[in-house]
Amino acid sequence: MSALHPPTIRAIRAARQRLAGTILRTPLICLELEEAPAEIYLKLENLQPTGSFKVRGAGNALLSADPAQLQDGVWTASAGNMGLALAWYARRLGIACTVVVPDDAPEVKVDSIRRQAARVIKVPFSAYQTIQRVGDWAEMKGRFVHPFADEAVMAGNGTLGLEILEDLPQVDTVLVPYGGGGLSCGIAASIKATRPEVRVEAVEVATAAPLTASLSAGRPVEVPYRSSFVSGMGAPSVFPQMWPLASRLLDAARAVPLAGVAAAIRYLAERQHVIAEGAGAVALAAALAGPAGKKVVCVVSGGNIDAAQLTVIVQGELP
Repeated sequence: MSALHPPTIRAIRAARQRLAGTILRTPLICLELEEAPAEIYLKLENLQPTGSFKVRGAGNALLSADPAQLQDGVWTASAGNMGLALAWYARRLGIACTVVVPDDAPEVKVDSIRRQAARVIKVPFSAYQTIQRVGDWAEMKGRFVHPFADEAVMAGNGTLGLEILEDLPQVDTVLVPYGGGGLSCGIAASIKATRPEVRVEAVEVATAAPLTASLSAGRPVEVPYRSSFVSGMGAPSVFPQMWPLASRLLDAARAVPLAGVAAAIRYLAERQHVIAEGAGAVALAAALAGPAGKKVVCVVSGGNIDAAQLTVIVQGELP
């Protein structure tokens, strides 16, 4: 894969115009939580049509592509949310879509992809990582849309940053889930272009936190990786093409324990009537764990959680 560049503010604004009318401008709500260490706000991307922020990047990638590139359809390698978003948009545009998923992908997400008339191909996790790394697979035709290492995808994700600054101009810090880096880098590119003093911090789960370790070391390092109910984020190492962007655009990274993520999911469900998947709750888990600023925005990136898994978490257990 070729080197990536962060999206420009012009590209992000153009993405917002393309996406207008097909996705939601999601609400930013303030938590009524007296014991919170800061004034905490939630950016509710779980309310998007497919249940996650991914429609922003997927939509911009398709709407900005040369139509000739789409004649043979589109495909991606995704653990769930990007596959669902690409399938949703492709169906709207009448384009064939295929999603390659790792064999441990949550069935709730795989079923949702199939409901959008997309073809699903399951492969071993190692093969899935290889496809993401090289951006190609001999068995596939059509336009490949990388789930995060794609400039059009990041520009679409950056529209979130525009909305946050418009809805809360006094924001100090934005906490963003970090999986591959496309969301956090897109938001950071958007915010830093106009308000460089606003901190944008990535949040990982402690069982898969390569960015936190790499930023601490000042170079990419590998870390132990353990899969968990926080699906769709984390890997043994930072994706190589994303390291130059993440290390330059993001102010910091922090890792939260699984118990903290489960507590955040439980709090959102019981106190805010908000359903978040594991990755969608990590930012709030970080905000509740310690000070990050006076006015903190937590991006609730998605809500596609298996009902049985949610039940276990609400009962106070770890899946």
